[in-house]
Amino acid sequence: MDARDFIKIGMSAERTLVVPTERTVGHFVPDMPMVYATPMMILEMEMASSDAIRAHLQPGWITVGTEVDIRHLGASLVGAVVRVTGKVTAVERRVIRFEVEAFEGERKIGDGRHARGLVNVEMFTKRLGAK
Repeated sequence: MDARDFIKIGMSAERTLVVPTERTVGHFVPDMPMVYATPMMILEMEMASSDAIRAHLQPGWITVGTEVDIRHLGASLVGAVVRVTGKVTAVERRVIRFEVEAFEGERKIGDGRHARGLVNVEMFTKRLGAK
């Protein structure tokens, strides 16, 4: 399967969340501040990227995250409204590359690049079962 046949540069999606306690650094690491954790921001960036292309995938195919290069630029407190975007910037045969950003209001709190690999679920599951 060649992603270039159905994924186009510029496809994008956006996700919004209110930062819950469960997604803060302090929730995972005692004595750390109760601010939005970098891995949780990356999770939302990956999910927004996946959202941007999911409807265009053929039945039986998914994408999985394969690369992240992210900067977390500013802290956000519990209750902050965070908006995350993922936009396709390049499409290779089985790799889709994205520009990702996160904002609290107009303030950019994160940015970077992300890649997702195109995977056939049945073949992937068989390979995992062989391990």
